[in-house]
Amino acid sequence: MADELASHLKETETFVDRIETKVLLSGENDRLNAIVNIHPGAGGTEAQDWAEMLMRMYFRWAEQNGFKTQMLDYQDGEEAGIKSVTFNVIGEYAFGYLASETGVHRLVRISPFDAQKRRHTSFASVAVYPEIDETVEVVIDEKDLRIDTYRSAGKGGQHVNTTDSAVRITHLPTGIVVQCQNERSQHKNKNVCMKVLRARLFELEMEKKKAETKSIEDSKLDIAWGSQIRSYVLQPYRLVKDHRTKVEVGDVDRVLDGDLDKFIKAFLQFRARVAA
Repeated sequence: MADELASHLKETETFVDRIETKVLLSGENDRLNAIVNIHPGAGGTEAQDWAEMLMRMYFRWAEQNGFKTQMLDYQDGEEAGIKSVTFNVIGEYAFGYLASETGVHRLVRISPFDAQKRRHTSFASVAVYPEIDETVEVVIDEKDLRIDTYRSAGKGGQHVNTTDSAVRITHLPTGIVVQCQNERSQHKNKNVCMKVLRARLFELEMEKKKAETKSIEDSKLDIAWGSQIRSYVLQPYRLVKDHRTKVEVGDVDRVLDGDLDKFIKAFLQFRARVAA
């Protein structure tokens, strides 16, 4: 009976914790789906492998929390890992939860690619955008777009790699580049590109508004490219540390397997305190 009560208590604590976290999701776009983009930093194979590890971490988190994922664009690394990846996380509050992951993630480990077994530090950037609802107007002028087509080089079925179905769209006024090669038809790939472009332009406009109003969040929450938000240390000790909230977790494997709730909740609490 004691074991059963302990089990029920644990389930209740988990339920209450999730309710408390959801209360903190009050942002304008928090309810929306998320578009996640991951890029390796400098370091070649090491960084590309780290980027793939991050992708797996977010896929596992999504699976554990009842979210669906959809691959939008995937580019293989030269020897291992990935050069870049863009995917959807679909479900209510996906963006609200994952917005905390935007920034640079740092990995310290003994390299599996180094014959001398030396310790390496790798970096990868994560960018999370809200998937904008079709009812939200984002004006895109066709004359501002350069659309290129090319033959897919990534993973896919036999038809994906035999025609110029991949699409790359450059938004000339902002320099934003989006691409997709996962669908079989050029038309479908273009639609995916436009969806990602709308999301990025919307996010850019939101950032401009924040800069103009010099909001408290912008002055205290620096999560742009170049800011190291979290470190994952596998050697000489084992620890994951969030540099914004100071939350630390010793079970690195569990974190890399998708257990991010402690970090997400701490960031939402931190954001709420800053905005108060």
